[in-house]
Amino acid sequence: MMMMAMANDKVKVIITDSQKKVRIPTGLRMLVRRACIATLREEDFKGNAEVNVTFVDDEKIRSLNNEFRNIDSATDVLSFPMGEDGVYDTNPDTGAKILGDVVISLERAVKQAEDFGHSMEREVCYLTVHSMLHLLGYDHMEPREKAIMRMKEETVMTRIGLERRI
Repeated sequence: MMMMAMANDKVKVIITDSQKKVRIPTGLRMLVRRACIATLREEDFKGNAEVNVTFVDDEKIRSLNNEFRNIDSATDVLSFPMGEDGVYDTNPDTGAKILGDVVISLERAVKQAEDFGHSMEREVCYLTVHSMLHLLGYDHMEPREKAIMRMKEETVMTRIGLERRI
């Protein structure tokens, strides 16, 4: 069973709430941690890992999007990978591979959850899984890459009990 792949590995998910517009529901931080761990398990990631997840508002994500991508608009999630081709910086204190940063606009997540007709928790977890795949090197610029990424996202979401309801 694939769930055992990381049994002895440790995943540190550092979650920071840097916004004041959306109240974080009870259990959301735990769901985000589960989404990160499930993505790494699905990808059979070996070794200890660290990832930073930051919740921001639309204004902050717009600023980051403009600064790092030259796109002057808010978006739902940004990924800042610290590795390339499976090679990551290592935390000298823990030996963990530093995967990078996930930045999620909770304002946008609330709106998209309403638009898609599902919970804010599902939307935030989906954005987390999507961003984790980016940290692991996936992209969705080509149709084939996009299809692969979508399949992987839904597989992970199903594993954590948040499959798409049709």
